[in-house]
Amino acid sequence: MSTLAPPLRTSWHLKLAVLSASLLFLIILATAFAQPAMRQNVQPYLLDLARTNPDNTVSVIVQKNSKDDASLEKEVNRLGGVVTKDLHIINAFAAELPAGQAVNLSTYPGIKWVSYDAPVQKSLLGGLICTDCVSTTLLSNDYDYSINANKVWNNANNSGAWLQGQNVGVAVVDSGVTNNLDLYSKNALLRSRLVAQVKVNTRASNAYDNFGHGTLVSGIIAGNGTLSLGGYIGVAPQANIIGVKVADDQGLASESDVVSGLQWVNDNRDKYNIKVVNLSMNSTQAQSYLVDPLDAACEILWFNKVTVVVSAGNNGADGKPAVFAPANDPFVITVGATNTYDTATPTDDTIAPFSAFGKDETGGVKPDIVAPGINLISTKPGLAVKLALDHPDHLLEANINYMRVAGTSFAAPQVTAAAALLLQSEPNLTPDQVKYRLKATALAKKAKGSWDTRASLKAYDPATMGAGYLDIYAAVTQKKITDSANQGVPVSKLLWSGDSPVNWSSVNWSSVNWSSVNWSSVNWSSVNWSSVNWSSVNWSGDYWGD
Repeated sequence: MSTLAPPLRTSWHLKLAVLSASLLFLIILATAFAQPAMRQNVQPYLLDLARTNPDNTVSVIVQKNSKDDASLEKEVNRLGGVVTKDLHIINAFAAELPAGQAVNLSTYPGIKWVSYDAPVQKSLLGGLICTDCVSTTLLSNDYDYSINANKVWNNANNSGAWLQGQNVGVAVVDSGVTNNLDLYSKNALLRSRLVAQVKVNTRASNAYDNFGHGTLVSGIIAGNGTLSLGGYIGVAPQANIIGVKVADDQGLASESDVVSGLQWVNDNRDKYNIKVVNLSMNSTQAQSYLVDPLDAACEILWFNKVTVVVSAGNNGADGKPAVFAPANDPFVITVGATNTYDTATPTDDTIAPFSAFGKDETGGVKPDIVAPGINLISTKPGLAVKLALDHPDHLLEANINYMRVAGTSFAAPQVTAAAALLLQSEPNLTPDQVKYRLKATALAKKAKGSWDTRASLKAYDPATMGAGYLDIYAAVTQKKITDSANQGVPVSKLLWSGDSPVNWSSVNWSSVNWSSVNWSSVNWSSVNWSSVNWSSVNWSGDYWGD
């Protein structure tokens, strides 16, 4: 805790004391900005206000780690401010104090986040409130700031919505998805954005998420933050979710269940406008992507203009390079995890110690890209689901609708949502172009082009981070980047085995008739489903360590 200057005395004969106290205040303020070791849990906009006008009074919302800690309200008074509202529903309070002291407050133990209490922005049309805008006043998710998702939700003057995933379908092939208010349309609570739920696992009792994993994944993709008053918002908060339950109620599934789920996505992609599919699961056994049935199913979707995003897995702790299906497929976008250290800027982030890495059979680096994967918060389906029962210490004390999670399972949905936002902006992009754009605009140590003036990712390691750190704003604004990834990469041999095989060697890769790649391109009856010795889906993208 920083030493605070005593109250200023205004008597003319105490000018020297006033000057000394002022100098001490400036030293404290400079220290708050200059010392990298002092963690600032503060909205970046407040930092800008404090740098330009540190003495100006600002309205802030202060979120606490413990609801029982009343000392922080007292510190506001000591810093020359006043508490104006009790916001215990989100374990917070509102206050007014000098901007510089608001930044100082953010470094105190017990502070979770200090954000600017922004006025409601009105539109340019008749002075109406912008009901489609996403408010970031209470936004607490570090990852939204780290990947610049918050920069694309509203247009430049906050008078209307920009890219929030509107009308884009995202299939979550997982343990199911259970509906909740965070998955409803922001301004029409009678319309759920969970537009379809289906179970393909015959052992599952229903299409709901009795395990908990799929709903957590969906919250990171498309949660609108209703249950947290805007505190925990997903990356594409107006995208539509299609829940495909491939696991039974205990979270168990066979590889054929997962392939059946992907087949359902392929059959219904036009009906639900499915543009992206998320797979936060991995096999535990190594097998060539050329003969793995799960990889083949992913490639069929890819060639039918559905971008496939998968988790890298959590087997990187031993330092040995290894990625398993479907993360080993060179076509799909494989996502690794970073540690944000609970800050809103990515430049100091490092690779998460558990994040899997390696190379695919073509020599390509996996993961392709990384996103935050530690200390993430997302909505869960209920108290009785298995993950909540198994990990009660990960439930948020201040809001039991949410759960704290980690792993590449939860880094992947951020890239899934990024792909959805990019396709909302440019719907004619192919999956290869989406992949290339996301990688070409990812933050790394060196600039990616003349447009790239960003601060570098200090700990960037291409072997474990691929192309670098996801940056959604850069991806959607660099429209001149239209190249395609995966040129000349060999496809799964299983795509040559069915009733309608594709003669890949007879076509120019850039002019492939993608519609000719379909489910009958594979002779599924010839697949040896036990060849990977995968008796159950391994949620290896989850990390429950401290």
